[in-house]
Amino acid sequence: MADSDDAIDLRSDTVTRPSDAMREAARDAAVGDDVYREDPTVNELEARAADVLGFEAALYVPTGTMGNQVAARTHTDRGEEVLVERESHIYKWELGGFAQHAGLQARTIDGGDRGIVRPDAVHEGHVAADGHRPGTGLVCVENTHNSKGGTAIAPERIDAAAEAAHEHDVPVHLDGARLCNAAAALDVPVAELTRSVDSAMCCLSKGLGAPVGSVLAGDAAFIDDARRVRKLFGGGMRQAGMVAAPGLVALENRERLADDHRNAERLARGLDRLKGLAAHEPETNIVLVDTDAPAEAFLERCESVGVLGVPFDDNQVRFCTHWDVDREAIETAVRRVSEVV
Repeated sequence: MADSDDAIDLRSDTVTRPSDAMREAARDAAVGDDVYREDPTVNELEARAADVLGFEAALYVPTGTMGNQVAARTHTDRGEEVLVERESHIYKWELGGFAQHAGLQARTIDGGDRGIVRPDAVHEGHVAADGHRPGTGLVCVENTHNSKGGTAIAPERIDAAAEAAHEHDVPVHLDGARLCNAAAALDVPVAELTRSVDSAMCCLSKGLGAPVGSVLAGDAAFIDDARRVRKLFGGGMRQAGMVAAPGLVALENRERLADDHRNAERLARGLDRLKGLAAHEPETNIVLVDTDAPAEAFLERCESVGVLGVPFDDNQVRFCTHWDVDREAIETAVRRVSEVV
C-alpha cells in the first residue's frame, strides 16, 4: 500500500487544497453578519460572481447542492413537475432533494451520450397544469455534465433547450457545478453559457480551488426570494467573509482550468494504452475509463500503488484532474497503474 501522503488523488476536483493566497485572503477578510447583509467580503463575492455569470445578482451558498435545491424551491410551487436529464447530478446525486425540499416530482429526459437536453424532449416532456395534473414548473440542464464524463455543452444547445421551455412559460435552471470548465473548453465567456437560462449555480470549490462555497445567480427578484429559501435551508451564515474571501481568489483561477484539461488528455492517452483499459476522450477535466476487471477491484489495485479514483459503473471508473495534480503527477499515475493492470 502506497503511503497516503504519496497518493495521487484523482477522485474529484473537490479534494484541492487552498493556495497560500486563499489562506491569506481568509485570514485578512473583512467580515460582518451576512444574514444582515453586512459582510463586505460576501457582498463583494456576490457582485463579482453575478458579473462573471452574466446576471443581475448572486447569492453565496455553502454548497452546490444547496444552490441547486434553493433554485428549485424558489422557481416552483409544491407538487409541480421538474424536467431533468436522467443522468444529471441534481436528479441522481442530491438525495431526492426535489421531493424532500420542494415537494416536486421529477420527469426525466434522455440526453444521449453527452447529456444534452434537446428542445423536442422539452416539448414532449412538458405537462400543462389542469384539474388533474400539476404541470411542469422547471427545466434543469447541466454543464459540464458529470455523469457523461465532463462534456462541455455549447451555448447554442443550452439556448435551444431554454427557448423550448420558455415557449411554455417554464423557467430554466443551469447546474453549472463545473461551468467554468465548460467555458474554458469551449473558449467562451462564462456568461455566454448562461445567457438564456433564468438561474445558474457555479461551484467555487471544485476546479477553481476554493475550500468551500458556490454561488447561485439570477435576476434581483429571484435572488431576493432565494435568500429567504437559503435561510430556510439553514444556509444563513454570519461572518462568512472568511470563507468567501478564498472564493474571490478562486474566480480569478478560471484561465488555469485549461491546464487541468490538458492533463486529463495526457491521463486518458496513457491509460488507454494499457491492456484491459479503454479511456474515453475527455472534453474537460474528467476521464472515464472502461475496465475489463470489475471497477471496484481495479480501483483497489490502483489504491495499492497510490492512485485514487471512484467507481462510476460496474466496469467504469472516473479520474478527475485538478490543480493539485501536475503533469509529472499524471505521468507517475499512469506508470503506477501500468504496474497493476
